[in-house]
Amino acid sequence: MNILAFQSSGDQTSVSIMLDDEINSFNYKHNRKDRPNWNMFLENIGLNNAFALEDVDLFAFSNCQNSYTATRSIASYLKGVAVACKKPLIVIEDDNSVFLKSSDIVKLAKDKFDKNDQDLAKFDPNFANPIYKTDTTYKKINE
Repeated sequence: MNILAFQSSGDQTSVSIMLDDEINSFNYKHNRKDRPNWNMFLENIGLNNAFALEDVDLFAFSNCQNSYTATRSIASYLKGVAVACKKPLIVIEDDNSVFLKSSDIVKLAKDKFDKNDQDLAKFDPNFANPIYKTDTTYKKINE
């Protein structure tokens, strides 16, 4: 099984690809407001050399509570890719109790997929949304 996973804490983003049982990862530290260059991340783990996006069986991302904006950015990107490739997308909850790397997300996604009998309907990318668990204090427009 080939699994692609992203994780971001806001100032660091990592991506991992599991090709069969081998995992290749790339981590990148950046400013919190820097926009990710997805191609750079994917090329650093072998996109177009070791694999193509069509080869990925399962996509995953961490629902990191450290940076909701980074998580939403990753979710939006992966939802588009998963829908285009007609592949499942798994959200892995990250409560920040331990530091999770994208290689951890790959393993957790595989386990979650297997425990759900690899039921594609349970991991429809259209329903893979990040959730912010704490009440935000952002000012709402027009209130």
